[in-house]
Amino acid sequence: MHGGKAPGAPKGNNHAFKHGRYTAEAIAERRNLLALVRDMKGLIDKVVGAD
Repeated sequence: MHGGKAPGAPKGNNHAFKHGRYTAEAIAERRNLLALVRDMKGLIDKVVGAD
């Protein structure tokens, strides 16, 4: 059988650390960036449409 008597990752396994993509701070940062991009697209549409 795979794993034997010691299933799971070994202690101190650096590969098990979270990357932080789904932390509250990262989610909020992505939302703010998307809102900024959306606002910039609206501004571009206003400037180009004013020709």
